[in-house]
Amino acid sequence: MNPRRGQLALDLGFRPALGREDFLVAPCNAAAVAWIDRWPDWPVPALALVGPAGSGKTHLAHVWRARTGASLIPGRAVRGEIDLLLWGAKHAVVDDADSADEETLLHLYNRLALDGASLLITAGAPPARWATRLADLASRLRTAPVAAIGAPDDALIEAVMVKLFADRNLIPAPEVIAYLLARIERSFDAARRTVAALDRAALAERRTITVQLARSVLESGGG
Repeated sequence: MNPRRGQLALDLGFRPALGREDFLVAPCNAAAVAWIDRWPDWPVPALALVGPAGSGKTHLAHVWRARTGASLIPGRAVRGEIDLLLWGAKHAVVDDADSADEETLLHLYNRLALDGASLLITAGAPPARWATRLADLASRLRTAPVAAIGAPDDALIEAVMVKLFADRNLIPAPEVIAYLLARIERSFDAARRTVAALDRAALAERRTITVQLARSVLESGGG
């Protein structure tokens, strides 16, 4: 039985499980996980964690943050005083670092390197492919190893979907998962969008998640 059956249709949001034990390791992300686990034995101050949307970059960033006590900073917020960004932390994570202010990111890198600390940056593409204006920043980021997360296989997409549903306190029947796997794009982002669309539809219609509901959501463009 769906654990939310009969509840009021109120979308209260959800909190994803972001612990190390919740991350699903597969061939497409094993190298990235190995780099995270290798810390503090990184050859240079920074590591670039790259991959497509929804691939687990932010999850791994949270894992590293929990281990290091790093400050987690959205890229668009990287501007202003470095001390205010770090909030007393020794290390830092910059999520979506390609959206950061370049001068501030350069100062942050230099500060952490001088202090013998570490910087983890996440982005959709390696720093070498960014349109970086500052030569000093580009040269520093080019020295950072790139831990890439690749395209998932069917087994990982299935496991990710089960986890995404579980994060929302949903347990759809295996035939629902099989139906979705045969029809959605093979990407983490598509899995995330599909689960979110099904959750919204189930709440709005006060229904359990069935193959019929999944068909309706996909035919309407959800996911």
